[in-house]
Amino acid sequence: MLDHTDSEQTKSALLLPWIIQGLMLATLASLLIVCLSLGGEIQEPLPESQRELIRTVLYIIAIITFPMTNLLRHIQLRLNQTMPFSDKTVEQVATKRYLTTVVVSLSMIESVGIFGFVMFVLGDNVNTLYIMVGLSALGMFLYRPKAQEYHQIVESLATKAHE
Repeated sequence: MLDHTDSEQTKSALLLPWIIQGLMLATLASLLIVCLSLGGEIQEPLPESQRELIRTVLYIIAIITFPMTNLLRHIQLRLNQTMPFSDKTVEQVATKRYLTTVVVSLSMIESVGIFGFVMFVLGDNVNTLYIMVGLSALGMFLYRPKAQEYHQIVESLATKAHE
């Protein structure tokens, strides 16, 4: 059970990951606003056959990105709990490691939204942009910072420190 100080420590440890997620969501919103407000001005249309090939490749990469992000996040969380440390407190190490995990996960997922922007600039319609940005936003929800994951890291490191 967490006491008041643990709750405050958790809030401060997860503040930066939440700020980073907010900035990444703002980036996705900015991409949408730019594309919808400037429209055809920023488009450099490619021939349809080339665009279809690029779109297909980017969709395949986007589809692969989700399970790869999940796998990488799982591996990182386990490494966060098991890697040795010596020079800092458990909370400092856990906070730094979890921040890295969140940034890597969110960056991988945000790339899907950027694919939509790229396709829009290459002449695709707004539907591809909406799909890719929507998938990216969904991924950011799935891989958001979670107190439970952070606590598991802290508990594992604390146990290791006492061994």
